[in-house]
Amino acid sequence: MPAPEQPGHFPFTRGIYRDMYRTRLWTMRQYAGFGTAEESNRRYRYLLQQGTTGLSVAFDLPTQMGMDPDHPLAAGEVGKVGVSIASIADMELLFKDIPLETISTSMTINSTAAILLSLYILVACGQGANPKKLNGTIQNDILKEYIARGTYIYPPRPAMRIITDLFAWAGTEVPEWNTISISGYHIREAGSTAIQEVAFTLADAIAYVDAAVAAGLDVDSFAPRLSFFFNSHSNFLEEIAKFRAARRLWANIMKDRFHAQDHKSMMLRFHTQTAGSSLTAQQPDVNVVRTTLQALSAVLGGTQSLHTNGRDEALGLPTEEAAQLALRTQQVIAHESGVASEPDPLAGSYYIEQLTDRIEKGALDYIDRIDKMGGTLVAIEAGFIQREIQNAAYEYQKRVEKGDAIVVGVNRFQAQEATPLKVFRVDPAIEKKQIERVRELRASRESGAVNAALRQLDQAARGTDNLMPRIMAACEAKATVGEISDALRKVFGEYRET
Repeated sequence: MPAPEQPGHFPFTRGIYRDMYRTRLWTMRQYAGFGTAEESNRRYRYLLQQGTTGLSVAFDLPTQMGMDPDHPLAAGEVGKVGVSIASIADMELLFKDIPLETISTSMTINSTAAILLSLYILVACGQGANPKKLNGTIQNDILKEYIARGTYIYPPRPAMRIITDLFAWAGTEVPEWNTISISGYHIREAGSTAIQEVAFTLADAIAYVDAAVAAGLDVDSFAPRLSFFFNSHSNFLEEIAKFRAARRLWANIMKDRFHAQDHKSMMLRFHTQTAGSSLTAQQPDVNVVRTTLQALSAVLGGTQSLHTNGRDEALGLPTEEAAQLALRTQQVIAHESGVASEPDPLAGSYYIEQLTDRIEKGALDYIDRIDKMGGTLVAIEAGFIQREIQNAAYEYQKRVEKGDAIVVGVNRFQAQEATPLKVFRVDPAIEKKQIERVRELRASRESGAVNAALRQLDQAARGTDNLMPRIMAACEAKATVGEISDALRKVFGEYRET
């Protein structure tokens, strides 16, 4: 077997930087958000006090779907799986006393990503921050919503236009911001294999690059700000090889398919989250062991950023205690295990190298099939990718039910008595509070300015102008997330899965 190339060199199998964690540890994030902006703000400040080095924002379903808290379909969902953000007033409260110019923020939002990023930038500017120094990531990955998750609003093609408009605009306005986090995480959570996670994530990435190039952007003008988001599942060695294979495959795709010249365009930078779907309500303390192994896989695989799940997340949102223990897991790996002292400790292992090759080949075979179908959008519209994931999930579940795949505490090694555990609950009264807040905002703002901004957004959507300046102007005029989304719905329509 030939000696592997050095870390920091093309095709980056061993890591995108020469020294990796010797000079800079991965960013330690804890995904958080619930209830009102004030409640989530308190959790963020608590996590920062505990040593987290980056914020990661979860939004509730109405915010993700472009609905204000008083929308009929928002009933019962306000603040439940994330924080409720309806306007710039909420965003100001969410980041109160948190200096945005000095913190890296990741926002898990897709259909309404352009709106939430606009609100974030306006709040940062209100703090006196220079937008050109803002650092963070907006997920902004709509294709995986059609594939695996379902929080889409518009049909795929206009949704892709919003994304490419954001790429073009952010390149000059917020040049340090990662304009997309192309996500395999939710693909894996839906039941895909490791090979499928890599294949379908990179197929989505190819579609985004194709769309941006078709819109007239030079590949090296936006590709260095593309980022990725992977799952770290329970097969320890396979996950390490998966990250290495994804890096190598992306480097070759960018060089050979898109003829990128900037080496940063070829570097696959990624955030990792441990596998939520692997957590069990039975014997929840065992989840600490699962999460630790998954986090260690991500580190040995060369992640740039990491979130570790709380032990109680199969039961509800994590408590402060669970979030602190999850963060301490990362800190022990970073500072006590010794694994951060070598860029790629497992390089040269015959098994790791063979696994890396196998995953790369399997992913490339899928990408070739998708290319022959006409590309990712065609494959999504035909249901091909969705069916492949569903079939993989079905096969795994059959193995669990037969006992061929062992899940500790579920189909083997069950405990006779349940482990008592404090479970976090969101106060249902926050929905009423959020409804009152958004209605007060509408009553107090300058309605003429809001209507004018929404009309200009409508006109831009019907034409070819970049949408981002119009979305920014509407946010600044205090239009709500729902109102801006509705303005685009009128032009683009809504997607219905066939």
